Amino acid sequence: MNRGEARNKRIVLVTCPSVVLARKIARAVVEKHLAACVNIIVSPVESLYTWKGKVERAREYLLMIKTTAKCLVELENEVKRLHSYDLPEFIALRITEGSKKYLSWMDDSVMKSLKKHESRR
Repeated sequence: MNRGEARNKRIVLVTCPSVVLARKIARAVVEKHLAACVNIIVSPVESLYTWKGKVERAREYLLMIKTTAKCLVELENEVKRLHSYDLPEFIALRITEGSKKYLSWMDDSVMKSLKKHESRR
């Protein structure tokens, strides 16, 4: 396990109203190197929440997006651009530990996006 390399890694949770949209977002963020990997939970989750003063219930599909802290802003913008919700869920959780080889692979997978982002500065 490696704590040092995990420090800048994140798992982002996003829910979608359909598997089709979940796959669209997953493919886009991986192709743009904003995420190393996206897991799509294809069994729906039942979500209960308040929206505009009413308790709502929905069947949704959960994305678990593996990325780095530096990609979060661009990743969130891409999710918002593609998502059908007015206010899509976007919650980033810090990874505290992980396999050194997996964490290194995550860095390599999003490196193109990081280089592109830093070249714009």
